[in-house]
Amino acid sequence: MLSKYGRPVFAKPLSNLVYWLRDTGITPNEITFTGFVLTVGTAVILATGSFRLGGWLLFGAALFDMLDGALARITDQSSTFGAFLDSTLDRYSESVTFFALAYFYSRQPNSSTELVLIFAILVGSLMVSYVKARAEALKVECKAGWLQRPERLFLLIVGLIFGWIVPILWLLAIFTNFTALQRIYEVYWRLQLTRSTPKNLVKSNDNSSI
Repeated sequence: MLSKYGRPVFAKPLSNLVYWLRDTGITPNEITFTGFVLTVGTAVILATGSFRLGGWLLFGAALFDMLDGALARITDQSSTFGAFLDSTLDRYSESVTFFALAYFYSRQPNSSTELVLIFAILVGSLMVSYVKARAEALKVECKAGWLQRPERLFLLIVGLIFGWIVPILWLLAIFTNFTALQRIYEVYWRLQLTRSTPKNLVKSNDNSSI
């Protein structure tokens, strides 16, 4: 949802920056790496408990995630490896961010609930990505889900900046795994539809010949 409606909102303000980046000669993959390095630095800050600062830095890192794709399009440097690299570093970025939160809470008293929630989020995030990748390997479209990565990142940033981190962790833990289930059902539904379509066509052809 955010990918569909959020990116156009930022597209115009970022367009001048994208053209400036093009003129510098920097490549989309370098932008991708820069965003990842910024995320790692942000994770270090989050591990110290500086959530508000970390939230703003994470917002900045998220903008890099939008810049690399835009730069690739206007410079005609889109590539299969670039898409693969971007997706892979996205997984690392999300993991290192939640590991940083886990490190912080592991050093706090009575924080077992937060640690369990973070673990549940990481499992859900892994499954959301895995289900889509496995579906694509089977040549099945898989785009369903309430909390894809942009939505998860947006909620986390809001929670960090406004001090709502625990309620946001609950939301992420529940609905990230629910999103994985949505995708599993979508794949099941599409496979069932694929299996039933030829039978219906055969039945239709038989009826037309009578």
